[in-house]
This record gives sequence, structure tokens and C-alpha cells, in this order.
Amino acid sequence: MDRRRGRRRTRTRKKLPSRSSGSPKQGRLEKEFEMVLKRTLQSICILTIHPNTTTSVIVQVVHDDGALLPCAINASCAALVDAGIPLKHLAVAICCCLAESGLVMLDPTKLEEEKMKAFVYMVLPNSILSVLPEESSSVKGEQMDHGLITSVTHGVMSVDDYLHCLERGRAATSKMSDFLRRNLQPRLSSDSSMAG
Repeated sequence: MDRRRGRRRTRTRKKLPSRSSGSPKQGRLEKEFEMVLKRTLQSICILTIHPNTTTSVIVQVVHDDGALLPCAINASCAALVDAGIPLKHLAVAICCCLAESGLVMLDPTKLEEEKMKAFVYMVLPNSILSVLPEESSSVKGEQMDHGLITSVTHGVMSVDDYLHCLERGRAATSKMSDFLRRNLQPRLSSDSSMAG
């Protein structure tokens, strides 16, 4: 139990299928994903509402067909919303791959991911319109819709390539944000009508 007042711990555990031939490199990658997932979820959860409580998120990977970390983050966010955990905002994750030719591919398969020059996992805040009223769309003068919660890169890419991936990822996550808003809105409306 965390004895500091006003703090809430978030534990994240990722269950993976048992592999008899698992390599040490794969174990390090799984630990890295677990740490990134934990830190990302801790950054979006409001930890001061229910002090001295622990929230456990367990992600069980049945099959990895590419973009594993973004998939785990998106599933975890949906689970937190479903559980009624208070969040600062939703997070939307995506994988952007960079080919040798400079082409950016979104949401690759595992095979495509392995063939690429580099790739980046990005976690962006859900569209600002679904979280805050329009008049409060900036915090300390910075536009919130340009935020980046988490970024993990593998491989070598130039700053320009990274910014291009960020631009493409932001465009794709805005579509995902719209999808989340459409599908969560009826649920949020029915929950508030039951409370009143």
C-alpha cells in the first residue's frame, strides 16, 4: 500500500503466452513495453481523486500481428473508461513506419514492421473537442491538440522524417478520436442519466 496521502498507484502487468524458445532480447522488449504502458497510463489517470487505491491493468497478448504497444495502449484506455476510472483525457496510440524510400506506413503488420528502416509508436491526446470546451483548448498558452504523450522510436530516422511521421500519426489519430467520441458518447450519456 502506498502510504503517501493523495497518491494512487497504477500497476500494469502484461501476460504473455509462454514461449519455450523466448530470447533475452524479446524479454527486454516486453519489459520496455510494460514500462511505457505503465507510464503512459499513469500520465492520463487522475490519481488524486481516490487516494490510497491501486488500479491494476492486465494486458494479455494472445497474438502479436504488429503494432503491439499501440494496440495495448488503446485497449487499456478503453478498459479504463469502461471501468469508470477518472482520466484527464483519453489517449490514442498509433504506429508509423518509415520505409527506405521515405514512405510512411501506418499500423503495419509484424512482417512489415520488421522490414522497415525505422518506426515510431506515438500516443497522442484524444481530440481536444471531445475532452475540453473550445474556450479552454489551451493550457498555459500551448495548444493541447498538438500534445504528444509518449513517443518510442526504433531504428534511425531524421528529424524531418520523425516530424512527417508525427504529422501523419496526428491525422490518423484524429479519425480514431472521432470514432471513440461517437462510440463512447452514448455510454457516457446513459451513465449520467442513471446518476441523476
